[in-house]
Amino acid sequence: MAELPHEPTQETPALPTPAGDAVKSAHPQLKIWLFVLIALVIIGGLVAATVYLLQPGSPTDKIRDIFIIFMALESIVIGVALVILMVQLAVLINLLQNEIKPILNSTNETVNTLRGTVTFLGDNLAEPVIKLNQYMAGFKKLLDLLRPGGK
Repeated sequence: MAELPHEPTQETPALPTPAGDAVKSAHPQLKIWLFVLIALVIIGGLVAATVYLLQPGSPTDKIRDIFIIFMALESIVIGVALVILMVQLAVLINLLQNEIKPILNSTNETVNTLRGTVTFLGDNLAEPVIKLNQYMAGFKKLLDLLRPGGK
């Protein structure tokens, strides 16, 4: 295989940090000032709306009625969300009681059966085989000692 000419090693320049990290590390106060600016704009808007609504002849009745309608719509949406949540909770409880609980019960029965089977096999198969191996190893050692030229 032909080798490529070896170039002298150079240190690779450090990669620039992503833009989000640079803003966080270089200007940690930028984030705070941004929040302060947004809060000031919101407060200014509220003050301007209050001043406008306190003028004589402003349409506060219409704004109040629209606000009441929005609140009613919001309460309807929240009610529907609560009904959906209750239905989902009922489905979950049904699933737990009628599907998960029988599976757990059958799994518990299977584990108990396996425990009994392992105990039976250990007592009636493994222990006699282990004892037989012990006796055979001892008998082999005895034959090795009695055999002429044995180890």
